[in-house]
Amino acid sequence: MHSHGATNVLLCYDYVRVICKQEWNYWPLIPIEARMASRIFQFAKLPQMATPVLDPVEVGIEREPGDTPRVGVIYNPRSHGNKGADFDCGMSPQVFIAKPGDRSQLPEALAEFASQGIDLLVINGGDGTVRDVLTSGASIFGDNWPALAVLPKGKTNALTVDLGVPKGWSLQEAIDAFEAGSRVRRRPIEITPIGSRPEARVLGFILGAGAFTTATTAGQSAHKLGAFNSMAVAAAIVMGVAQWFFASRENAWRRGSKMTIGLGVKDVPMEHSGVGDPEWRQLLFASTLQELPAGMKPFGKILEGLKLAVTDQISRRSALTLIKMMRGETPDGIREKGFHQLSTSQFSLRIDDSFILDGEAFPPGEYRIGQGPELEFVAP
Repeated sequence: MHSHGATNVLLCYDYVRVICKQEWNYWPLIPIEARMASRIFQFAKLPQMATPVLDPVEVGIEREPGDTPRVGVIYNPRSHGNKGADFDCGMSPQVFIAKPGDRSQLPEALAEFASQGIDLLVINGGDGTVRDVLTSGASIFGDNWPALAVLPKGKTNALTVDLGVPKGWSLQEAIDAFEAGSRVRRRPIEITPIGSRPEARVLGFILGAGAFTTATTAGQSAHKLGAFNSMAVAAAIVMGVAQWFFASRENAWRRGSKMTIGLGVKDVPMEHSGVGDPEWRQLLFASTLQELPAGMKPFGKILEGLKLAVTDQISRRSALTLIKMMRGETPDGIREKGFHQLSTSQFSLRIDDSFILDGEAFPPGEYRIGQGPELEFVAP
């Protein structure tokens, strides 16, 4: 267990302010027995919209051309690439580094950054850390986010693949790129419960269900063997294809999950090929990213917006078609075989099983999935 005392404020180097705690905890989880069985973190519910401890204020700080940007850094010490490493915070009086030990402390750190009028928010961690920061920051920054940069320090770093950020990208390189680098605009997936208070929501970039949940669990085994990022994705694909070839329909990889998908604001039921049980889908994968790890291209030629790749309970002989589609090919007659690729403004998901968002599991239920605010990311 970790302590939950007040956030400590330390001087790390002259005027660099560091908000520190021991480690990175989690929003309420289901009982530990279930977590151990799933081998991935399982949230009991979607997080509530953050209520900042510090009220964000309008900061009248105008940055003149050539001035050093004001930078806020969220550092997750539990991220895979940060374990056992101390973060170098001897940077500049314009750099503020927060090391929250608990997700509940993220709003306080982000509100403090907002009050400082930061120009650049740097997220030091993996995809899960990015999800947590975006979710907590949504009620603080609204549609007025600073520019963002991501240092790829997690077990998975799909967002940085899309942004073209190299492994080992440093804080100083991210700060330099604020002026001299490129800018990439992306809108995260925004998930809210249907029929619940609007305060509950979560933002991220990669959503999956059905066999994707099984593959994510398998990916944890790959992590234990030392495979991360694209290697872990490739290992999960290999395991999945093997299961599709040799397992029965009752196998989790082939069975998928019982789910209903409604498309657009009118919630039009998504068509089903008739292959397998029409109440079940073997796989659902959604993202707003354009480039994915391991060269995967599950959406075919669709690049923009919220994209969906869905399979019904496909036959064994269709597994080769799936491999081709993951490489970006679109064979003839894929819908008749149980494959669907499309883009939509939003969709609903009613599911009897857990789903995955950026590497961690969220509970069964009825959800509306759309797009969050447009964010500007700094890239090399």
